[in-house]
Amino acid sequence: MMRRFVNSLCASRLLRRGMLAALTGCAALAMSAGAEAQEIQLTGPLAGAPAVRKLRLHRAGRIEITPSASFTLLDEYQRTIMPGLRVMYHPTDWLGFGVWGGYGIQTTTSLTDELQVKAIDERNCPTDSNTATDTACKLTAVNLTRGNLAQDQLGRMQWVAAPQVTVVPFRGKLALFATLFVDTDISFFVGPAVIGVQERAPCGKDNDGNTLTDRPCAAQSSFQLESRIAIAPTFGVGWNFYPTSFFGFGAEWRALPFAWNTSGFDNAGSGNDEAFPDTAVNNKDRQFRFNSMVSVNLMFSLPMKVKSSD
Repeated sequence: MMRRFVNSLCASRLLRRGMLAALTGCAALAMSAGAEAQEIQLTGPLAGAPAVRKLRLHRAGRIEITPSASFTLLDEYQRTIMPGLRVMYHPTDWLGFGVWGGYGIQTTTSLTDELQVKAIDERNCPTDSNTATDTACKLTAVNLTRGNLAQDQLGRMQWVAAPQVTVVPFRGKLALFATLFVDTDISFFVGPAVIGVQERAPCGKDNDGNTLTDRPCAAQSSFQLESRIAIAPTFGVGWNFYPTSFFGFGAEWRALPFAWNTSGFDNAGSGNDEAFPDTAVNNKDRQFRFNSMVSVNLMFSLPMKVKSSD
């Protein structure tokens, strides 16, 4: 009898505890639902205010004229210094349309200088390769001029013209020791590029594979440059600073990837996948290059007065 009473008492206590836990859970859920449905009302002087007031719009509705100097990177045989000009119009502060162009000036690398001295000048191979007796002269007759390496066979970028679209997703202000302030932004651009290229003219075989009997690659007369036009994508990123309302400066990195023969060598054309030399120089000897350059820009904006947001 006593055992039955104890069991009944324990069961009653457990039931009350379970009901209490269930009621507590329901109350918590009700409070959570009420909190989610509650709308936070911002009051005071900041109610309805924009994130930034009196923001200087350095690009919106303005024409930007930017002279620049560009320098190619990671060149094997010739570096290119390219003075240029960019003209942009920005209908908004974050979007612009324009065109960039430049003219290339070449300087040789240390590798080219060493080849010129050791492989050409000191070797002093005869102009007529058929009369050469030195083994080195015979082996390099197809690939090395007996004259000036840079002028006779090395590829170069003569000029570039590129329409582009620019977007400006990031902008802000930099401070130096909390006393000097300058507006700044980061821009991205993309577009097609038209490139004027000079490469070694076809010899041995033309670009269609036809034999050129009057232009064997071992003849000194085959070492001359020929111009062509290459089409490539261009894209990059820029970091810009605006110390005044109408003048700014900045730097940008630009890519111009396309295939060309920078060395003037017989690189390919025979064997498996045409991956071995064939004693001819033509379009099969072009190799893909991820050409890139850095530019220093000076930016002038018209009209000279800058707009501001509300």
